[in-house]
Amino acid sequence: MARLSLRAVQKLTCKKRDAWWTVFLVDPVATRLLLVVARFRFITPNRVTWAALFVGLAAGGFFLEGDRQSLIIGALLYHVSFILDCIDGKLARLKGNGTVFGGWLDYVFDRIRVLFCALALMGGQFLPHDDERYLVAALVVVFLDMLRYVDALQIYKMRMAMRTKIEKVTRADVEAKRSSMEGAPVVFMEDLLRDNPHTPAETLRAESGAGNVVDLHEQFRDQFPWYTRIRRAMLRTRIRPHLFSGIEFQMFVFIVGPLIGQILWTTAISAGVLVLFELVIMYKFWLSTRDFTRVMEALNPDSGPAGGTIAPQLHRGRHRRAAADALLADERYQAPEPEEDPFFRPYPQPNPVAGGLPHIPVLHGDTMPLTQVGQVRTAHKAPAGRENH
Repeated sequence: MARLSLRAVQKLTCKKRDAWWTVFLVDPVATRLLLVVARFRFITPNRVTWAALFVGLAAGGFFLEGDRQSLIIGALLYHVSFILDCIDGKLARLKGNGTVFGGWLDYVFDRIRVLFCALALMGGQFLPHDDERYLVAALVVVFLDMLRYVDALQIYKMRMAMRTKIEKVTRADVEAKRSSMEGAPVVFMEDLLRDNPHTPAETLRAESGAGNVVDLHEQFRDQFPWYTRIRRAMLRTRIRPHLFSGIEFQMFVFIVGPLIGQILWTTAISAGVLVLFELVIMYKFWLSTRDFTRVMEALNPDSGPAGGTIAPQLHRGRHRRAAADALLADERYQAPEPEEDPFFRPYPQPNPVAGGLPHIPVLHGDTMPLTQVGQVRTAHKAPAGRENH
């Protein structure tokens, strides 16, 4: 491939927004290494991913030793592993040879590396000290790493589903009262802010036209107006407002903690900060779902306040009882004949009648005095020699 400058490689491969650990401590090294490895055709993104896994497993091996020197070497190897993990994606973007399988491989290997290093780091401290807190710390690290990435994937899936539903409803809208939306595709404010991070949302809405702009983060920005100013200032350095994500959590547990010799304290503090930021993200997503409901009600005013929510019949399970309801509607199954089930008796219900003798229901509504029950039982008495249980 043609020789590229460092500035060109950075512009082509670095994300517009990234974690501050990646921006300051990884990208400056990864982009310079990328200038070298991109010249060799045999170095592919998948092979770099495998190399990142092996280096991460080597870091876990040093963590398991547990001594001071091994912890420092393990921390440095983990950082090298993370640099390689960033290079594979940059190499794929630079050469355009990324694959779906490569993305899956990168994700799975990240989880394997975190799991192995967490068990090795905490196990290497538990064995000499016999302190159960290290075992609890290992479970906390694995659980929070799983929770962070599962939650991120699910929220992303739900956001895409909301966007797709709004786009579908907008395309199908041909009524005259919403004719201003016709001919202009729906535009999402988050896309406008991503492409124009330094432009206020009001300006972007005015330039794009208020009729076709959908803002799924309007309530969050209204409640926290200072967030937009901080976000705009941070994006000048490519740092995303999510200051403590899964990346920073891993780096503090596997690099900062071993280097300063305070593994438990570093793990506890970083876990608390990660949970705090995750709760903020969940709250922001909840406000986004309320904006989604508001937008759907505006697009479908006839649907009432339930626009954008789950249909009531789905809560009751009617979609699963349709076949059973159709079967029970058949008259043949409503009242079985005596010869089909001679001992059939519905549950007795209190139904006092004149004369002081209560009646019991028989065959869906028919009643029989208690004085006749013995006759029925005698008529259907079991043959001799067999016990009637």
